[in-house]
Amino acid sequence: MAVLGTTRCLFRGCSWQRNVKRNRNLLEKCTSRIFCSDTQDSVQNHAKPQFTDRLVQNILTSITGLDLEKVFQPLKQELKPPTYKLMTDEQLEQAVQLATEKAKQLLQMPPVLPERKPISDILSVDKILDGMETAKYVFTDITYEIPHRERFIVVRETNGTLRKATWEERDRLIQVYFPKEGRKLTPPLIFNEENLKMVFSEDRHKDVLDLCLVQFEPDSSQYINVHAATYEDLEKHGKYDLLRSTRHFGGMVWYLVNVRRIDGLIVDMLKKDLVQDAVSLVSLFHMVHPHSESAQEAFSLKATDTDLLKIYALKESQRSGYIELALQAYEQSMPNSAAV
Repeated sequence: MAVLGTTRCLFRGCSWQRNVKRNRNLLEKCTSRIFCSDTQDSVQNHAKPQFTDRLVQNILTSITGLDLEKVFQPLKQELKPPTYKLMTDEQLEQAVQLATEKAKQLLQMPPVLPERKPISDILSVDKILDGMETAKYVFTDITYEIPHRERFIVVRETNGTLRKATWEERDRLIQVYFPKEGRKLTPPLIFNEENLKMVFSEDRHKDVLDLCLVQFEPDSSQYINVHAATYEDLEKHGKYDLLRSTRHFGGMVWYLVNVRRIDGLIVDMLKKDLVQDAVSLVSLFHMVHPHSESAQEAFSLKATDTDLLKIYALKESQRSGYIELALQAYEQSMPNSAAV
């Protein structure tokens, strides 16, 4: 109990002040990457960043947040008597540090990959075998040390065609020979569209994403579609807090940035006084969309910090009024904060 009480003080009461300097350093790196040349051509020729880029990961990790109470929230399990420990201040500090390191590991973001290309390779067509069997035959290399992506799996059709197995067939057969804990041969019914709507109405978006991560491969169409549907529902209803300080928050931010719909998330951050997170989000938007009016204006003015938000509100946002008012309130409160 003592650890939880101290954690709440450290990571909620003082999180904004502690992260301002770190976020500003990230912004300086971000803007220096975008504005690395004195010519506008460098922005137009700027290669689109990838999800795995170090700078992108740093920004996404920074705005994800670190709430230990949320990361280590109680799970539904067999009820057991609580354990109490008496600690000195030094032991308590060490316990919090260990919990923080473990929380960072639990907040590692799942991969974001492009959808895999369909497999349609035909190896041979043997007409002499046409009609000899009433069922397909599948041949699988089950050598243990071979990576699953390199495993050779072929299918003999009843008409004599010998082809490589499709991705869906490969996933099912690999699960048969090399079972992955928690994965089912047939996807759970929860992933049906009508069932997803019911689960979303219960605010169980994180549960859906956790189960999706176990059931599907990260580059499969099912995995990508479920994540997109989850992010769309969160954005539609403004329920960003359901994923904040979880391993799925960075993926949601990356999705919203790529589809150019970050207005709601910016407003949500400003409501919670996460101004530096909002600035980092706009910086990431400019990295991904260097041809946007907002990015071009920020480039010409060498803008940083809250100036990026002002430019975004003026050139890109459909909710510019609220962003501008929130920034005015923030700037007016800055002298008072400095005086304190």
